[in-house]
Amino acid sequence: MAPTLADSATDNFDLNDFVINQGNGVKGLSDLGLKSLPRQYIQPQEALINIIPNESIPVIDMLNWDTDPKIAESVCDAAEKFGFFQLVNHGVPLEVLEGVKDATHRFFGLPAAVKRKYSKEHSSTNNVRFGTSFSPDCEKALEWKDYLSLFYVSEEEASALWPPECKDECLEYMKRSEVLCKKLMGALMERLNVKEIDDKKESLLMGSKRINLNYYPRCPNPNLTIGVGRHSDVSALTFLLQDEIGGLYVRVNEGKGEEDGWVHVPPIEGSLVINVGDALQILSNGRYKSIEHCVIASGSKNRISIPIFVNPKPSDVIGPLPEVLASGEKPKYKNILYSDYVKHFFRKAHDGKKTVDFAVAK
Repeated sequence: MAPTLADSATDNFDLNDFVINQGNGVKGLSDLGLKSLPRQYIQPQEALINIIPNESIPVIDMLNWDTDPKIAESVCDAAEKFGFFQLVNHGVPLEVLEGVKDATHRFFGLPAAVKRKYSKEHSSTNNVRFGTSFSPDCEKALEWKDYLSLFYVSEEEASALWPPECKDECLEYMKRSEVLCKKLMGALMERLNVKEIDDKKESLLMGSKRINLNYYPRCPNPNLTIGVGRHSDVSALTFLLQDEIGGLYVRVNEGKGEEDGWVHVPPIEGSLVINVGDALQILSNGRYKSIEHCVIASGSKNRISIPIFVNPKPSDVIGPLPEVLASGEKPKYKNILYSDYVKHFFRKAHDGKKTVDFAVAK
């Protein structure tokens, strides 16, 4: 029988064992009806954010993509200036988006013992991982989030190894987003004077994919913790499906002499949030910007989000594209094995945009 906890009683049992080893996650903590946040989740003041009201990222309507070139220009402008934008009328059917949201709730509604089968210690493959927080071994304070991470190798492997409660919906969401991904990448590359995305370029831009199901349970003291700490993604592009709760914040105006702070990305039904990742920043020699973002905790409702990370292949070497440097532009980044870059990201706690320093040319 699960322990009943109130206020300071969290010190009376092994939280690490309950949350991580037993597979209860922070959902298990939230389901206990905590009245106050366990001390392990209380973030230092500098981890919390300064919110700028009444501002947000661009919203781009793709309805006339094939006939109106200004839409592709808007995408490239947003990738350069903001690193984040929202798309509506993007072509991924609403029923597919709703299906993967339902599947996410279904997975996290499973008993802890079932979810635990997919944990680092018990999963039959490194490509399927259930966990909590980001990197508990490295963090000074834990993040208020559980996740299921699914690295796509092939439909056959996914069908065999991904959890049956969500695999069909995840595969359909990934499949139906491919056309959109190619449209966006085509436009972004054209602005960089890349005239054709050949097999090598396609590998660099979208050679591998990972889908995460993220669960942020209701939190007793949301102002003291964070759902996901400040970071930029290591992807080329990230496609994020939000639910109606909201909680994603993006950093704006850093180093621009304007008010530096964080803006909310409001949920829009049927929309997808797109952001530039570090890999595309490196490939574009800094023309497209990966931007810090974070997720705050909610005190009233359980929240989910589902990102697809579109990445280079792990075996690819990434660096500024030759087409970008053809005019004599100096490379800002060195060539680096993508798997080394990703390992560097995952071996530490979230730390803003410091990962990209790993690739800066000396």
